[in-house]
Amino acid sequence: MTQIVDPSKAYIAEYIQRARKAQTQFEKFSQEQVDNAVKILAKVVIDNAEMLAEMAVEETGMGNYADKVAKNKNKARIIWNSLRGKKSRGIIERDEVTGITKIAKPVGVVAAITPCTNPIVTPMSNAMFALKCGNAIIITPHHKAIKCSTKTVELINAELEKQGYPENLIQILDQQSRENTRNLISMADIVVATGGEGMVHAAYSSGRPALGVGAGNVQCIIDEGYNYKEAVPKIIAGRTFDYGIICSGEQSVIAPAAVYEDVLKEFQLNGGYIVRDKKEVQAIREALFQDGSPNRHSVGQSPEVIAELAGIQLPENTKIIVVEAEGTGDVDLLGKEKMAPVISAYKYAEFDEAIEIARKNLDAQGKGHSVAIHSDNKQHIEKVGEGLCVSRFVVNQVCASSAGGSFFNGLAPTNTLGCGTWGHNSISENLDFKHLMNVSRIAYYMPENPVPSDEELWK
Repeated sequence: MTQIVDPSKAYIAEYIQRARKAQTQFEKFSQEQVDNAVKILAKVVIDNAEMLAEMAVEETGMGNYADKVAKNKNKARIIWNSLRGKKSRGIIERDEVTGITKIAKPVGVVAAITPCTNPIVTPMSNAMFALKCGNAIIITPHHKAIKCSTKTVELINAELEKQGYPENLIQILDQQSRENTRNLISMADIVVATGGEGMVHAAYSSGRPALGVGAGNVQCIIDEGYNYKEAVPKIIAGRTFDYGIICSGEQSVIAPAAVYEDVLKEFQLNGGYIVRDKKEVQAIREALFQDGSPNRHSVGQSPEVIAELAGIQLPENTKIIVVEAEGTGDVDLLGKEKMAPVISAYKYAEFDEAIEIARKNLDAQGKGHSVAIHSDNKQHIEKVGEGLCVSRFVVNQVCASSAGGSFFNGLAPTNTLGCGTWGHNSISENLDFKHLMNVSRIAYYMPENPVPSDEELWK
């Protein structure tokens, strides 16, 4: 009986075979050689930042050139800085107290699903983490970003080849389809999924260990007594970065009632257009959402495009549209994630009310992701931290560019932000190289370890 061969499975099997061959060779490389390969990835993206940014904007039709150039350069620098000098090969730790010696091992072939919102830096960072731990990686890009993502990988591979690294350490599918992606994530050893809810769910259903992300809907609280003139420009910078397609970008500003009007005025002074008229509010809502989901024509578009979709006129040089929501995300779509330079405004009388507004918006969408707070009150900051179920709280920073790690905070630099079980993810932290590492533990006999008596144990 003739066996029927599934063309897609055969196609993916060839990728897996090439990856395993490359990884077998790469496992013999020293820590220094591994780190040099990781550095090459970052340097290639920096050196080609402008060209890759231009390709990304042209192909995806989202975001803007200047911010993508900045993203390409900054993410490459920050991630490489966080990885250099860290042990990821051989013995990485000896603990004389516990008698445990840790030895790093590769996890195997990594399958990475990458999004059209970050088509350059997400393939870059996933590959940096994979190679740091001695793994090979196969990338399946979003169908709207095949050309620019593929060009990124081709440029990196050309430089790796020049310096004598194994061929096919980094591969990218040249035939992108749901079937090929489904077979890839079921045949690889581990899956990293950065993208929409459907792809993340598919990754967790693949039968392989998976690391995914959740939806973003960053709530931004301005604390009572904080200098809102310092906060507002940071909030605008985060909400408008790359025309609002960053998952960690600020989505709602929640301000004290006592200075609410002053906060809105500060937005105006910094290029904000305030929307309060009910008809205009509804027009913006309809421009951003269709049948409860993001309107694809609004995603990653400029304020002018959003205004045109809404049929309203904007003043010249408008950077951001500030719209007064008519309720939290359980009753108003404006309380959910808006993938455009539009932010919702709320006011609160007491600080507990600010936390409740944020909670309701997060319960509607974005639970587990991130919260930004502008405050000098440590008690209030920690109250927010205890009261809201997200994986990261960014204090007095631009959330869009710092929740994924920065030179100025201790979060692991990444483009894949885990959201814990709140966001149906397996990690509640930023994806890092350690998540693509197996660790063997040698347990030495510790005869001098104290053993408590029953009296000591149960007292």
